[in-house]
Amino acid sequence: MLRETFTAELKTAMKAGDKRRVDTIRMITAALKDKDIEARTSGKEVGEDEILALLQKLVKSRQESMTIYEQNGRPELAQQEREEIAVISTFLPQPLSEAEVAEAIKAAIAETGASSIKDMGKVVAALKAAHAGKMDFAKVSGLVKAALAG
Repeated sequence: MLRETFTAELKTAMKAGDKRRVDTIRMITAALKDKDIEARTSGKEVGEDEILALLQKLVKSRQESMTIYEQNGRPELAQQEREEIAVISTFLPQPLSEAEVAEAIKAAIAETGASSIKDMGKVVAALKAAHAGKMDFAKVSGLVKAALAG
């Protein structure tokens, strides 16, 4: 589904003459092809969840670059990163609010029967399965750890 969306959006952006969007979508498809090649060598197929994870990784990379550019007095490059983040974000589902994340963590803990920090992996795996692309799992793992610790 997302692959077809990328193709359709690329055509639309090309017709509209939106150079930044065209370049960003091409960058996404190139990263996806790399992921496909990597998966092919291990005999797997890249699913929607992996595509969403790839998009999140691209956004995170752009955010890091944007911060570095701003710190080093390169506002034009920071702006370019900001624009790319905006384009990539259009393909991601709406992220969950803090309250929704807290509820999802409680539900995952109850579902997995987790009782200690040793069960953290089970909880995070359940969250990834249920909410791929909607959470920043780097932050969520800290919240899960806190919930299990106390």
